[in-house]
Formats: sequence, C-alpha cells, structure tokens
Amino acid sequence: MDFDYSPRTRELQARVADFMARHVYPAEPAYFAEIEANSKAGRRWTHLRLIDELKAKARAEGLWNLFLPQSAEGARADGRTDSSGEYGAGLSNQEYAPLAEIMGRVPWASEVFNCSAPDTGNMETLVRYGSAEHKQRWLEPLLRGEIRSAFAMTEPAVASSDATNIASRIERQGDEYLINGRKWWISGAGDPRCAVYIFMGKTDPEAPRHSQQSMILVPADAKGITVHRPLTVFGYDDAPHGHCEISFENVRVPASNILLGEGRGFEIAQGRLGPGRIHHCMRLIGLAERALELMCKRASARVAFGRSVAEQGVTRERIAEARCRIDMARLLTLKAAWMMDVAGNKAAKAEIAMIKVVAPNMACQVIDWAMQVHGGGGMSDDFPLAYAYTIARTLRYADGPDEVHRNAIAKLELGRQTAAA
Repeated sequence: MDFDYSPRTRELQARVADFMARHVYPAEPAYFAEIEANSKAGRRWTHLRLIDELKAKARAEGLWNLFLPQSAEGARADGRTDSSGEYGAGLSNQEYAPLAEIMGRVPWASEVFNCSAPDTGNMETLVRYGSAEHKQRWLEPLLRGEIRSAFAMTEPAVASSDATNIASRIERQGDEYLINGRKWWISGAGDPRCAVYIFMGKTDPEAPRHSQQSMILVPADAKGITVHRPLTVFGYDDAPHGHCEISFENVRVPASNILLGEGRGFEIAQGRLGPGRIHHCMRLIGLAERALELMCKRASARVAFGRSVAEQGVTRERIAEARCRIDMARLLTLKAAWMMDVAGNKAAKAEIAMIKVVAPNMACQVIDWAMQVHGGGGMSDDFPLAYAYTIARTLRYADGPDEVHRNAIAKLELGRQTAAA
C-alpha cells in the first residue's frame, strides 16, 4: 500500500493550488456579492457570471473534468468522446482525491473545474450506463460545463435512509414511462441550467426488495414537474444551486430513457456512490484544513487574559487534536480510494462506509473549534466558518446518514470476526 502521490498528481496539485490562489480565493467576496446583487434585482436564482468566467479559465488551462477515472466504461485514452466532448484526465480515485481536497477549501470551487456534485456522479452514471443517445444529449453538454443536472432520490414521505422505502413510481405505458412522486433535498435543481434529473423510483413493487427500483432520465423541462421551493440549511439556501422540493405528476418520458433496465436502480447506485463519497470526504478534509489555518491565524493574533489565544492550553490541545484528526481522515480516505482502484468498490465497501462516518464528524469538530477561537465572528458571515459548518453537518446525512454506515461497518466486522473464530 503506497500513498505517495504520483508525479502526475503532484503536478496537478501544484497547478490546481496555483489556480485557486490566482483566481478562486481572490474571487470569494465577488461570488457572494454577485448573489446579493442578483437577489436585490429579483433574480436570486440566476447562475453566476463569475463562475462562467472562472470555468473558461480553468478549461483553458486544462484543469477540467479531473474527476472521471480511467476505469469508467467508454473513456478513451485521448480523453475525448466519439463526438466533440471531453472525457477528462483519466485519473484514478487515488490520484484525484488530493485534487478534490484542494478544491474543497472553497465550497463552490469544484464547479470551476467541472468537478462538482451532483454532476460528477451523474456524469459517471451516464458514462457507465447511458446509451449513445443519452451520452450525446446529456453527457457531452455536462462534460463541456454547459448544463447542470440533479439526482432525484430522497422523498419527504418516507425514511429515505432505507432506499428500499422510495415510493415514487415509474410505470411502463407502451413506448413511454409515466412518472409520479415527490422528492426533496434535490441538490442542483434550483440552478436554471439544470437540464436533466436522474430519477429513482419503483417499476415493480412486487419484485424482491432490491430489484423494485429503477433509474430513469427525466428532462427538467418535462410537463408535470414543479419545483416548489429551495430548502434551507441553517438559513442558507445555497442559491443558485439549491436543494429543492419537487413534484413529478404524470410526467411522461420515452421508454428509452430507462438506465440499464428495469429493476437495476440499486446496481447503478452502488456504481455511482463509491467515487462520490471519496470526493465528498476529500473536499471535507480540504474544508477542515482551511478551518485549522484560520484557527491558528486567529489564535495567534488575539490576546485574552494577558497572553495570545494561541498560548492558551485548551487552544493548543484543540490545534493538536485537529491536526491528528485531519491526517487520520485523509489517510483512511486515501486507503479507500486505493482499494477501489485495485479491487473495486465492493472490496472497499467497509472503508467507504468508514470514511463517510469519519470525515464529516472530523470536519464538524475541527470547524466548531475554529469557530470557537473566532468568538462571535465565527458565527457570522465575516468568516467562511459558519457556512463551512453547515456543509459538514449536512454531509452526515447526504449519501447515507452516519447510523446507516455504522450499521454496515458493524455487520461487516461481526462477519469477519465470526469467520475468523
């Protein structure tokens, strides 16, 4: 097991970090200022010109679609599709992970490199399971950064942590499927560029539990779709991206929009979620690293009770503990990425579950300590910490809550110990 970064990764780390320093960090005030200006003009959910400008710069520098692994079915060595779109750098999960960490230091930066969720998972889904028609219509514009997408799974009426509860229906009617259901926390649905949903619902409620669900492509402008509202996270609505509640009422799409076939929704989900969890966890590690940097800077600059906050014993203890936790989370995540690369998602299922518990909890704690050092300022938008905390806390639910992952880890461990007895 070798976690040393490859020469190619080191080169890309330097280039991504340099791009962030030249273009992204200086643009943070302008990002929020443009959202505020759009809000005052009555168009809060307009996508940002700033992002388009930065995307053009990143693509011109070849820092584009870095997430798509070499193993993705259909990816070509020259990084291009059979048409004119780009497939990306062809990095392994282990090679891409440290790049995701750098991007994660600014919550919106991943989109600049066309590496943001949920588009990354949706693009991988289309690469692996989409038809030639799907790829031409949806994948290639996504790869070019011209449109956005959303993944419609979670529902308000059921405990969606158990995905077998998903009750929305996908019913075959001749050459079409009829879709009905209500979804929420659909990230990206607020963006006016969102052009397609990957929708999960039941095609056969009488089939075995894990064969009832299917996934289907639904154009965002299809008749019968209503975006009701953006949900807020501790008051943040994440405009213009959004996490929306949506109803699908008698929505009709061609039968050819089904992915892989009826009853194969869970199979697709397993192929989609492994890399996405690596990306989320590494972005959280980047967020925690930045929080620790801000914590050290603030602690060194402030004096309380006759000495700097950095000299207080409790502060030093928290800085030390933060460094330990961040590095442990990074190593575990890199191990999971390495296992996925050498043995596949199934072989790494315990490690993937572990990082999904460890990374968000680590980030929540480190960011909380950084907020504490900042005093009242840590709770405000004068610093990026309050917003960072909402992201870390949300990811203790997204892609499966802590309890589900802990349960899976425990079952695997019990099985291993029983087999060894």
